[in-house]
Amino acid sequence: MEEILFTPYIGVGCGIDVHKDLIVATIQRGNEVVGTKEFDGFTVSLESLRDWCKDAGVTHIAMESTGIYWKPVFNILEDDFEVILVNARHVKNVPGHKTDKKDSKWLSKLLVSGLLKGSFIPPRDIRDLRDLVRYKKKLVAHGASEKNRIIKILEDCNIKLSSVLSDVDGAVGRNIISALIDGESDVNQLMRFYHGKIKTPRSEFVKALQGKVSDHHRFMLQFHRDVIANDDAMLERLDAEIAKAVSDYEVELELLETIPGVGRDSAIGIISEIGVDMERFPDENHLSSYCGVSPGNNESAGKKKVQRP
Repeated sequence: MEEILFTPYIGVGCGIDVHKDLIVATIQRGNEVVGTKEFDGFTVSLESLRDWCKDAGVTHIAMESTGIYWKPVFNILEDDFEVILVNARHVKNVPGHKTDKKDSKWLSKLLVSGLLKGSFIPPRDIRDLRDLVRYKKKLVAHGASEKNRIIKILEDCNIKLSSVLSDVDGAVGRNIISALIDGESDVNQLMRFYHGKIKTPRSEFVKALQGKVSDHHRFMLQFHRDVIANDDAMLERLDAEIAKAVSDYEVELELLETIPGVGRDSAIGIISEIGVDMERFPDENHLSSYCGVSPGNNESAGKKKVQRP
């Protein structure tokens, strides 16, 4: 995640070193370490962490963005504290003698000194929308891979539909594949789906349908068709849930759709990633940097080094 702003000086803060099953927290007041405690990853233990911080007068909490393990901790603490998520690469301690307790103490020290930069964490409804949109992208990609597998099966039995049709998933391609699954092997019968709008000559189309289809091929074709149908049904459910999630952002969606090349799906994707509160970004440069479209600077001895993509 891209860092946004430096935190101000904090009176009482807590630094948390997060792992899958171990959370180490250190509370610091000024230059004084109040205490360090270890907690497990269960909800009841995280609630104990929350209560301990509240009793100590903690106002801000800092933790590293360690995989997905910070999320349940954040969900428990976000209502009671200002939680700052920091990039682990930017808060490295002095190398050597590394321990979880030292890491949490180092985080708490940086926090109360105002030396941390917090990552952008959108509000809960935007985070929920982001989960839906990202999973939809995965489902769409999975459906595309299944369609490619169907083409692979057809090539395996030397049915060259991809060579004579611009879209194997079109009406003609689907009808021919359905006939093959049902056991049809007569090329003349398969040619009934050919029509004049197809650019490939009839004679070449006949050659493309001459192959050797086994029972295994028919099973695999049907199997992949079933997977695609299931994906389509899941996509319908996701689309309905996404529509509910963006119902409060119709004005923002309409404004985004006025941008050339941005349709409704793209507008929903933009909101799911950056939210609608642009005050979270100091200026357009921070926003473009967060989106990964602004190259960073890596200069040494007056020479600029090539940035990694």
